[in-house]
Amino acid sequence: MKIEQILSESIKKAVVELYNSEIDNNIISFQKTRKEFEGDVTLVVFPLTRFSKLSPELTAQALGSYLKINVNEVFDFNVVKGFLNLKISDQYWFSFFNSLKEIENFGFYAPSGKTVMVEYSSPNTNKPLHLGHVRNNLLGYSVAEILKANGHKVIKVNLVNDRGIHICKSMLAWQKYGNNDTPEVSAMKGDHLVGKYYVEFDKHYKAEVNALVEAGMSREEAEKKAPSIIEAQQMLLKWESGDEPTIHLWKTMNEWVYKGFNETYKKLGVDFDKIYYESETYLLGKQIVEEGLSKGVLFKKEDGSVWIDLTNDGLDQKLLLRADGTSVYMTQDLGTAVLRAEEFNFEKLIYVVGNEQEYHFKVLKLIFEKLGYDWAQGIYHLSYGMVELPHGKMKSREGTVVDADDLVDEMIFSAKEKTLEKGKGEQMEESEAQELYSKIGLGALKYYILKVDPKKKMLFNPEESIDMNGNTGPFIQYTCARINSILRKYESIPVQIGHDFIEQGDENFTLVFDEKEKELIKMLYDFPFVIKEAGNNYSPALVANYAYELTKLFNQFYHDIPVLKEENEDLKKFRVNLALETGKVLKSAMKLLGIEVPERM
Repeated sequence: MKIEQILSESIKKAVVELYNSEIDNNIISFQKTRKEFEGDVTLVVFPLTRFSKLSPELTAQALGSYLKINVNEVFDFNVVKGFLNLKISDQYWFSFFNSLKEIENFGFYAPSGKTVMVEYSSPNTNKPLHLGHVRNNLLGYSVAEILKANGHKVIKVNLVNDRGIHICKSMLAWQKYGNNDTPEVSAMKGDHLVGKYYVEFDKHYKAEVNALVEAGMSREEAEKKAPSIIEAQQMLLKWESGDEPTIHLWKTMNEWVYKGFNETYKKLGVDFDKIYYESETYLLGKQIVEEGLSKGVLFKKEDGSVWIDLTNDGLDQKLLLRADGTSVYMTQDLGTAVLRAEEFNFEKLIYVVGNEQEYHFKVLKLIFEKLGYDWAQGIYHLSYGMVELPHGKMKSREGTVVDADDLVDEMIFSAKEKTLEKGKGEQMEESEAQELYSKIGLGALKYYILKVDPKKKMLFNPEESIDMNGNTGPFIQYTCARINSILRKYESIPVQIGHDFIEQGDENFTLVFDEKEKELIKMLYDFPFVIKEAGNNYSPALVANYAYELTKLFNQFYHDIPVLKEENEDLKKFRVNLALETGKVLKSAMKLLGIEVPERM
């Protein structure tokens, strides 16, 4: 039983006996004891003073004395203002440690019965994935895995923005300047090829705008009347009317992009349970707009465009359908959400999208609430900060982005260089070595991005991320490999080590913890709580930084305390098992981040 459960039941009994009052679990609050104080678990006493009618200090003193006398697991206590710091007995920690061998998927929770949908990636089919998409994909995938670990049924979805003016820009540029270019002819990945023509459109469009401005037109007017943008708008109208040559070109270029995307997703190690396409949901979105008009939730302006007025909600008016009848992003988001709700009946729909779209998702949620959809309260925007580089922000139209494929390849190459510098990898078969470099490179990339709280913007530094020391993925991977080495060297262990060398209540209970051993066990105990908190906050950073702290603690233990050189066989077996369980938890934590752990490094 968890120590918090034992203490909760005992505190309820104590309040009955000491103060003749019954209390609920919800007013009993525990914290991890702060490092500057002695103890393992801290009880927040303030809520209990209304039953004791005493000061927080006297209440804590009375409860501490009761627990020390009546609860075997409480070894000692101390009081700091309104906080009761409890020291838990070594025997309890031994008992917990012994139970680990019986627990499959330690830290993971039983099925909750809840369905949660997580949307991430959501690329446009006019350009390849870049560094910003990398953070989105890694964050979405990890959040989904953490929610699974919390017992929820998770549906991972992707919405591909495969239609609209931005797509027409690439198509138009290919028509004008492509000369029947294909991925095979150019030897380019399809998404890169289409992205090349998106940049090409922007180059010609800007030249046209500048020429019109030089001829005396205002820049605002020039941007609307430049020939290229007018042609792109006409192409969008043709697409929406089902013009066959336009649809054929659209399908052809999109297929190039999808093939390229799939290669990148495979490199990143992310996947989806279902992929939605804007082209298949925007018409349903238009139907919902019509529904909103009929209910009086939306209104139509004189030019025929449809809006929602959210000024009474502290926002403003939001366009939902253009005057020419073409849809906007919001239109298809309406259609897609309704389709998903009908298909999966989710409790929560999480959108992993950058913080520049916060207004969009506030509006989306409000529209559904005003239209009367009962699942609207489950819409949640997981807003994350942008990824910046030492030389500034990325700009897709100018072709100055950090390409996702190039980034992954560079990380793997850097991992190879670092590994060979240390004299490792040379003795491996080529295929085994390449697999190692890939795991280290991707581990470095994923960990560096996921260790940052999602809400914060971040500066990506590839050189720092690949370091084998410090708060990095390779440092944790290396420690896991070290643990594997310890297990291989322990010649007398069976195929699966069992740590049943001591049982709770054994009269020969003589093994005494070193403080570092106890701290390591206590940190293993925290793993389920970290998973719960990470799930509640949609923050892989909590798992990443837990893994780092556990890694540091293990390395301190391994540095200061003999393991394989320990002469006492019971102690040696205990410490090997401690290494084993630490390795299992680290591997589980890294898996929640989408990171593979090499067997050797």
